[in-house]
Formats: sequence, C-alpha cells, structure tokens
Amino acid sequence: MAAVVSIAGLTKSFGHSMALDGLDLEVSEGEVHGFLGPNGAGKSTTLRILLGLLRADAGTVRVLDGDPWRDVVTLHRRIAYVPGDVSLWPGLSGGEAIDLLGRLRGGLDDRRRAELLETFELDPTVRGHAYSKGNRQKVAIVAALSSNAELLILDEPTSGLDPLMEATFRQEIRRERAQGRSVLLSSHILAEVESLADRISIIRRGKVVESGSLDQMRSHARTNVAATLSDGATRLSATPQLGAVPGVDGLRIEGSRVQFNVDAGGLAAAMNVLTGLGVSALTVTPPSLEDLFLQHYGERGGQGRTQ
Repeated sequence: MAAVVSIAGLTKSFGHSMALDGLDLEVSEGEVHGFLGPNGAGKSTTLRILLGLLRADAGTVRVLDGDPWRDVVTLHRRIAYVPGDVSLWPGLSGGEAIDLLGRLRGGLDDRRRAELLETFELDPTVRGHAYSKGNRQKVAIVAALSSNAELLILDEPTSGLDPLMEATFRQEIRRERAQGRSVLLSSHILAEVESLADRISIIRRGKVVESGSLDQMRSHARTNVAATLSDGATRLSATPQLGAVPGVDGLRIEGSRVQFNVDAGGLAAAMNVLTGLGVSALTVTPPSLEDLFLQHYGERGGQGRTQ
C-alpha cells in the first residue's frame, strides 16, 4: 500500500530546545493513523512541518509524494486540515467559510456538504463571530469532509463537541475510511483513536517510540487476569504455581480472588494453571490504548518540551 505521508529522521529545534529528534512516521493510503503524545511531545511541530508551515532542520518528509515546504501551494489543494481551535472569518457565514475552504482544496461535493450540515446540526447562515467553539469546529469538519482532499490532517478535531457530536464525528470518519480517504488523527481522546485508527504511532520526546496496529501493540503488552477460584483447598497452591509462570507480574490473592498481569507469551501457561486450580469466574482484559500509552508516559516524560 502506498504511503501518503513518509517521514524519516526528522529533526527540528527551537533554540536550545529539541522538538523533534529523529522522528520516523508513515501513513498508508486509505488508513486512519492515530498520532499520540502529550503536550510537548512534538505532535504539533510534526503537523506544522507536514502542512508546510515550518521547515525541518534535517530528515526527509514526503506528503502525497511532494515536499511540503517546496510544494506547499499544490499540496494544500490536496490536504484538508482541522485544528483543535478553529478561527473563522468573523464577517463570513459558516456556509461561506465552508465554500471558501472548499475552493482552496480543489472543490466541494455539494451533496456531501448538505448531508454533513444536517448530520452535524450546523446552521450555515450564522456569521463566524457568533458561533460557539463547538460550532466553529463543526464548520471546519464539514469543510474538510465535504472537500475533495485526498488526505485529512486532524489535530484535536472534536475539541468543543458534545459526546453526541463526537459519536457522529467517529461515524463519519469510518465512512471516509471505507471510501478510501487517508486520515492522520491526533487526539487526546484515547477512546476516539482506539475506535478509529487502523494503526497508531506514539511519540515521546520527539521520537516515535511505538507504531503498529492496536493488536500488534497488545501482543507486546501485559494482559490483566482476574479469577475466582472454586476449590478453597487449592488456593494454597495458587501463589507458587502462578508465580512460577514466566511473565506473570503483580500477583495478588485475596480469599478466593486472584488477580495478576501476564505477558502475551505466558498467558496460555497461566490459563492452564488456573484451570488446574479450579475456576468459577474468569475475566481476561487485554490492555487498552490508555494502558499502552501510559507504559511510555508513566513518568510524564514528554512534558516541558515544545509542541
């Protein structure tokens, strides 16, 4: 599958502050790619370079097979961008702003525009200065999704939307993916990324520290297991037997309740031990995206750096 975004060895500093330190990132055609990291990890700097708003110090960057710095005008007709804090022309109506953005991006699908206005419950006759933050976000989202842009770059796109509109946004992004549109999604709402992304990249201190599908990431992480043992006489043997399984960590036994984390390689062996002990209830919970994210940010190591 062709890459719509390809970054290798990207570096960018601001004075003595290193924002990006050899970042590698690839977004494939037709996928939703989640881009995660706390404030200061380097996400915003990366997106600004992709949009041609900043020039990289070193490394290679290709967007839709073009150079975002040299080919900025051409590429902006093929890219739709939704920031986390949308500013609109105060004297233009929402509909006029959508149409203007559409012309800059190579045109709009009028039928899709009308459909999205209804779906997001947005009144296009209201002037920009009168919109709430959530409605300004809706203007940018409608403009992006109804455009003919090949790549959507979304940076906290649902900021200011209520939960119902967040759910609507997710539904529309799934529809765009089904139609082959490519999406780079940066969001602090981990559930949003978890539900939408085909692949995810986690950035820490200006580098991508993990990248892959959620299933691939889970295969390298620990699963939480909670069980209730049915035979009280066997509980005395639970500690040594489970403790001997490679990859078991955080083992806790309280009465008939057993709880522990286990690496993917030790899960089958741990299940065999539990079966032998006798189990009346069992819950196996794979790591969530939040769990995977916090493995890299347990000490909030990304704070204090330029975005």
